[in-house]
Amino acid sequence: MAIYNSNKKLVDGYDTHTHLNDDQLFHDVPAYIGRAHEFRIMEMNIVGFDAQSNQRALQIAEAHEGVYAVLGFQPEDTNDFSDAAAQTLGEQIKNPNVVGVGETGLDYYWDTASHDVQKAAFEKHLALAKAADLPVIIHNRDAFSDVYDIIKQSGITKGVMHSFSGTPEQAQKFIDLGMHISFSGVATFKKAQEVRDAAKIVPLDRILVETDAPYLAPVPYRGKQNEPAFVKFVLDSLAETLDIPVEKLTDITRTNGHRLFLNHE
Repeated sequence: MAIYNSNKKLVDGYDTHTHLNDDQLFHDVPAYIGRAHEFRIMEMNIVGFDAQSNQRALQIAEAHEGVYAVLGFQPEDTNDFSDAAAQTLGEQIKNPNVVGVGETGLDYYWDTASHDVQKAAFEKHLALAKAADLPVIIHNRDAFSDVYDIIKQSGITKGVMHSFSGTPEQAQKFIDLGMHISFSGVATFKKAQEVRDAAKIVPLDRILVETDAPYLAPVPYRGKQNEPAFVKFVLDSLAETLDIPVEKLTDITRTNGHRLFLNHE
């Protein structure tokens, strides 16, 4: 892969949601981080989704500067979110390398866990995040109403709707709850005009970018394995959608990530 060269000002980017803890990427973490640095993606959140990936996220974050851990059980794995697992998660999020709780939420597409099991786990994650004063990374697929209601009832106001793929109206409802909206490679897909329309209504101080690697690779790598370096292409596409310089959007999304996850202004 060629190094990204530009005559423009170099601005460091922040991939707020990636899975170098996934089996597809975990075997070569330093190489993926190094390639991200070539693209000036200097920071990233390694997001957990089950017990093993949470432990891996901690391991990666502890070994690499500018890499942070977010720990949780994704909805598809909530059958394994026992009381003991919840207790372990509550202890793990006290680690100083942990900057958030998640990913958590509801997924009614895959339906690998019952809706009741998913809801109970989601509510527990939100409670843990609130007690620890950490932001939440929220997974929402085909479950808008229930996700919205649970967030609203929880009183949580620090969080991000991960890989947003809804309508402008749905984005606005989550923004009104205090959520940030994060855009992935989906925003680069030809048929995702509704997602790009949603991006246009998000206040610039609430917008984030991510890869969700190894999934959802952006154009021009759609259909291939994703990696943190490719958040550069999400930024390029989103900057075009918003009609602002990519350097400015990169700076804005990094600043927003710092404010939300690192408590930096």
